[in-house]
Amino acid sequence: MSVRDEIEETLEKSFAPSRLEVVDDSDSHIGHAGHDGKGESHFNVLIRAEAFQGMTRVAQHRAVHKALGDIVPRIHALALDIGA
Repeated sequence: MSVRDEIEETLEKSFAPSRLEVVDDSDSHIGHAGHDGKGESHFNVLIRAEAFQGMTRVAQHRAVHKALGDIVPRIHALALDIGA
């Protein structure tokens, strides 16, 4: 399973989002730090879920990072666009 698929599956299970987009943006970072030439190093995530209602932005980010668990240390960059 690709890292992108792992991220998507984990976020679906954890937050039952109304909208979820996970984009592997690794190819845009070729030659930059953290890109080892293999890809699957830089991701952009847009997620909307009721679970984030009333949470501060920091709490939302912490919740996503906690849900992703051991996936986060395996990638170089994770851009998050979170909302309820």
